[in-house]
Amino acid sequence: MRVTRRILSLLMASAVLLPATVFPASVYETQPEFLDRAFSGSPPKPTVLWLSGDRKSGVRQLLGHDYPALRLRYWCRDRRSAWVLEEIGKDLPITVGIIIDRGSIRDLRVLTYRESRGGEVATPAFTDQFIDASLDGEALDVQIDGISGATLSVQALTKLAAVALFLNSDSGCDNGA
Repeated sequence: MRVTRRILSLLMASAVLLPATVFPASVYETQPEFLDRAFSGSPPKPTVLWLSGDRKSGVRQLLGHDYPALRLRYWCRDRRSAWVLEEIGKDLPITVGIIIDRGSIRDLRVLTYRESRGGEVATPAFTDQFIDASLDGEALDVQIDGISGATLSVQALTKLAAVALFLNSDSGCDNGA
């Protein structure tokens, strides 16, 4: 009896130390699927863009912090670019694919959503607001409506859209490079 109580006490103590319930990531589209769609089944080879100097400062200004990578891969052909970026929503990263064509967003999709709430940001009803958005200074030139209970996820996607537009303009892709 004494051993059973001790085991039960240990189990209860360890349960308190375990992290809260982990929700599985919702994968809406893989990166290869996104790139195939962006470039009609034939994506170009990726190009690397280093985040340093003015580029790093610009991204920091848009995000409010440094991007966690020193370089980014992007794909470019005929003034169309595709970007796969991540930003923290409330606690976990949201992976977003953004297609830019001639300086404005043609599509924005949540590829992987890891948060327990706010998954509505992955619906076309929300992401379609970004279509045709451009960068006006440091902000998008369109108003993005929020979603109750998903404020941080909405902000994350809005920031990533601005970052992709900024990086696209600095990459040379918009000039046919």
